Amino acid sequence: MRNGLRAFFIHFFVTVFFIIAALAYFHPVLQGKVIQQSDIVQFTGMAKEQNDFRKKTGEEPYWTNSAFGGMPTYQLGAYYPHDYVKKLDRIIRFLPRPADYLFIYLIGFYILLCCLKVDYKLAVLGALAFGFSTYMIIILGVGHNAKAHAIGYMPMLLGGIILVFRKKYLWGFLLTALAMALEVGANHYQMTYYFMLLVLILGTVYLVDAIKKKKLKHFGVSVAILVLAVLLGIAANATSLLATKEYADWSTRGKSDLTITANGEPKESGSGLDREYITQYSYGIVESFNLFVPRLFGGSGGEDLGADSKTYTFLTENGISRSKALDFTSALPLYWGDQPIVAAPAYIGAVVFFLFVLGLFLVKGKAKWWLLGGTIMALLLSWGKNFGLLTDVMIDYFPLYNKFRAVSSIQVILELCAPVLAILALVQLFDPKKDTSKKLKDLKLTLFITLGIGVLLFLVKGMFSFTGQSDETYRQYYGDDIVSLIVADRKAVYNADIFRSLIYVALAALVIWFYLKNKLKQNLVIVLLGVLVMFDLVGVAKRYVNEDDFVAQRRMLEPFQETDMDRQIAKDTTVFRVYDPSEIGGGGRTAYFHQSIWGYHAAKPAGIQELFDFHISKNNVRVLSMLNVKYVVQQDEEGRNYPALNPDANGNAWFIDELVPVYNANDEIMALNTLDVKYKAVFNKSKFENIKELNYKTDSTASIKLTQYRPNHLTYSSNNVNPGIAVFSEMYYPHGWNAYIDGKLKEHFKVNYVLRALEVPAGNHKIEFKFEPSLIRVGANITMASSIILVLVFLFGIGHAFWSSRKKPTA
Repeated sequence: MRNGLRAFFIHFFVTVFFIIAALAYFHPVLQGKVIQQSDIVQFTGMAKEQNDFRKKTGEEPYWTNSAFGGMPTYQLGAYYPHDYVKKLDRIIRFLPRPADYLFIYLIGFYILLCCLKVDYKLAVLGALAFGFSTYMIIILGVGHNAKAHAIGYMPMLLGGIILVFRKKYLWGFLLTALAMALEVGANHYQMTYYFMLLVLILGTVYLVDAIKKKKLKHFGVSVAILVLAVLLGIAANATSLLATKEYADWSTRGKSDLTITANGEPKESGSGLDREYITQYSYGIVESFNLFVPRLFGGSGGEDLGADSKTYTFLTENGISRSKALDFTSALPLYWGDQPIVAAPAYIGAVVFFLFVLGLFLVKGKAKWWLLGGTIMALLLSWGKNFGLLTDVMIDYFPLYNKFRAVSSIQVILELCAPVLAILALVQLFDPKKDTSKKLKDLKLTLFITLGIGVLLFLVKGMFSFTGQSDETYRQYYGDDIVSLIVADRKAVYNADIFRSLIYVALAALVIWFYLKNKLKQNLVIVLLGVLVMFDLVGVAKRYVNEDDFVAQRRMLEPFQETDMDRQIAKDTTVFRVYDPSEIGGGGRTAYFHQSIWGYHAAKPAGIQELFDFHISKNNVRVLSMLNVKYVVQQDEEGRNYPALNPDANGNAWFIDELVPVYNANDEIMALNTLDVKYKAVFNKSKFENIKELNYKTDSTASIKLTQYRPNHLTYSSNNVNPGIAVFSEMYYPHGWNAYIDGKLKEHFKVNYVLRALEVPAGNHKIEFKFEPSLIRVGANITMASSIILVLVFLFGIGHAFWSSRKKPTA
């Protein structure tokens, strides 16, 4: 009982310490400020209509028309019934954002190390090394919240798995099921997928060990328990998973029916993303030494060197004011690798890197091999197209691998494994049973290797050009002298950070050497290493995310300011769409104020993306008109935006004369090159075989009008003396949208590649389209049942623990 109470207080005060650490780093949140996250700004624009509707009605729309011409809100923060996992997650992440994510980094990694039977002091050190790793901080700076969310729960999930293999079946089951539920609820399946690759490596290592030790029964029982726990955790997120799967198939992540490109060339078949798109962000092989030296490849595409840069000195010496020179050098394009955009290096820390290498010598057994295997796997796969042999195999043959882009982000697995092995190295180092002379020998070898890497990098710098992708643009605007100075600054930070890392390695080695020589006590060594780790990691992280990134809360709640152009468009009270060509690269501004045909999302609706590739990018005004684009944002001679009226916009719905049948997706999308969309519509006969009538009579009195608008419920009134086909300027989505004529359910179908069409009888009728996704009801039932089971198992565990503690004194 006394030991249990002591453990409780230790974990309690550790938790308090983590809360203080998270708030200390992001201290502006205590002043009510919020971090200005670029991705969240765009997300806010995308989700504006959904959030406004929810606030006004108390209902969840599950559909928005404000982005990409219309899409489900499943990936835009939709709320689902009986989502108890989200409620629990909110309790865990009680701190203001982004301190909440840093907190789950820390507490999750602490739980993992405790599951590995690491002393709490070392577990705290490991948590700090993981939580303040540069990549973990920078994703909070740019707004990759879902990614940070998923990463935060990975260590906890890994801890549950390890508990089961340690024969702590009940608590391992509970922790695995709970952490899996939270992990899936974080809604970043790419990170979860990468984590499962690590679990496969861990499972393989444990299987080999079980075969060697003839413990296959225990291995089989453990796997069975883990499978049940994982399934229970997944089931607790049934609605979200069903919704994501359904939308993914409709998005650019799904299989396209097209077999040609916009240029008419044959298209690579298969589901998933394009190979070039998947590997666009591939880490360079030499660039991977950023793990050890932060600005080896310049750091970021917008590095702030201030008055310390050679560029600043040149500008001020040539008459440029100090303020203008500082403005220019506040975002120097120092990154010179091959990735398109880099916000910061994936730096794990020189001290952590040093301890990781030491762990390769000191740590023995299963843990070493699955941690090393996970590290190597993540490193090789992060190279992407720079290691095409492996990457092509994974894309072509490994299930679901081609659903995810930015392969460089798999380095999160490395960033998870490295600090674990580093801490396990210290566990072995502090073990009095181990031979001190062997430890000293391993320390010297580790120091030789790490210092050797740093010296080698310094010596081979002449092999690098230090030229970046942005140099040509800078040369055109600022001339050769400025580019030469930027290159000189790249060389300067290359040298400076090599020496910086070598100093930290030398200090860490010195501290350990003093310990092995009995000059320092263990607790003091842990404190000193903790200080080195924090100075090292925080010093780099602060370069990219600091108090300057925080703004008043209102600026994030209302990230876009209404302009004269927006006010001019808002005077038009009809329902229409706006197209801003400047948002082609992605943006949520238009969606914040109007209904847009574009937006900002990692998984765009496939139909609108293909329409853009084939037609919109080529200025096919007929396609814009059928999408009811009434205003196109253009610039006047003075560079000011204004809304150009499209007088040919088709409106919300219209009757046509003729249906044009084709028999494949290629012909359907190509027909839009010449089709008169006001009077004709093309449809894929192979998909809608029941459509027989192709020609219809229309006259000048026929009309169909939108009479009531809600994002998930559209009401029209029609008047036509003849039966006809009505085309609606709304996205055809095969799941959930139901059409009703005078209250009776009717079949509708897809025309013009993306739009809805409906056969309407003669006379006056009320037509309704309602978004009624059945997956919400089905998923809610599964979620509620699995949550109840999880609670019951948890209560059983509490009861079992209490009963066991009562029995112990008499045993």
